[in-house]
Amino acid sequence: MKKGYHLPKPDKMKVLLKQTVGIDVAQNELVVSLGRMDEQISIEVYAYKVFPNTKKGFSSLVSWVNKQTSITTEVRYVMEATGVYHESLAYYLCNIKKQVSIVLPNKISNYARTLDIKTITDKSASQAIARFGLERKLEVWLPPLKIFNDLRQLCREREQLVQERTMLKNQLHAERTSATSSKNSVQRTKKRIALIDLQEKEIREEIAILIKEDQTLVEKMKMVSSIPGIGNLTAVTIIAETNGFELIKNKRQLVSYAGLDVREKISGTSVKSKPRISKRGNRNLRKVMHFPALAAIRTDERFRDIFLRLVSKHGIKMKAIVAIQRKLLELTFILWKNNSYYKSEHLYQIIPFQEVTE
Repeated sequence: MKKGYHLPKPDKMKVLLKQTVGIDVAQNELVVSLGRMDEQISIEVYAYKVFPNTKKGFSSLVSWVNKQTSITTEVRYVMEATGVYHESLAYYLCNIKKQVSIVLPNKISNYARTLDIKTITDKSASQAIARFGLERKLEVWLPPLKIFNDLRQLCREREQLVQERTMLKNQLHAERTSATSSKNSVQRTKKRIALIDLQEKEIREEIAILIKEDQTLVEKMKMVSSIPGIGNLTAVTIIAETNGFELIKNKRQLVSYAGLDVREKISGTSVKSKPRISKRGNRNLRKVMHFPALAAIRTDERFRDIFLRLVSKHGIKMKAIVAIQRKLLELTFILWKNNSYYKSEHLYQIIPFQEVTE
């Protein structure tokens, strides 16, 4: 564990209004900074330490925070929604009755740009999160409904099986075409593929049973699945990965959460990189949108027209496909929020024409 440091506690005469723990979460570690705001609206980020992203690390983190903060003002733990790495810590803190706020990454990155930070490091990121928690009014995070959590676990398990099956099928093809192919090896590979087929079928059935138990969710799934290219499994994955769009307030946040937002680097008048999607968001959500976009282009005239118009504009098919992915995801969010089914005119009524053809 890396060493941390802290400064003396504030003047006892000052009244603290807020105390925050800014946490930059990575796969293996938690980079933590403490912040406080007094009655004069003066902000101070005064301590920093790194902890392992494990249960033992969580306990050490809370003990350290308790020693460094005032008992007279409640402490708010603030972190980004970083894929799956933040989840265990969030549940741990919630279980021990700590206040937790989870913020979408684009909010933090946009806020960090307003600060005078020349070099972005894990430490400066945690400091920015701590300051963000002090300056903004954040909602208290509550664990998602159990059904969303269960569906997310099942969808991710199924995706792992699909990836493994694809690898095995490629391996089987190689074995069959090899001059030194082993009959026994081929048979074993076939058995493994058959086992995965069986397990995937079981997962599909478990997903169907879970959804059937919630009549509201059944109706919501029908609404989302009415969008061209969005099948039942895609709809379930989108809803599970976003916890029913719990943290999402608008389309832009959703696109950023999926990592489908476009980033472009411009420096002065001479350095300009090609626009690319950020890929900083939820990779499971981003990945599940690829084939639905292809299906929508193939089966729906309006999406196909948009695709062809975009390709004729810049000549890059993948860029046009990503644009369709974004619009499908946005439509999913809008229909879920509005409790409505998809109609062909929605593509232009709900999402303005100029946005569709960007």
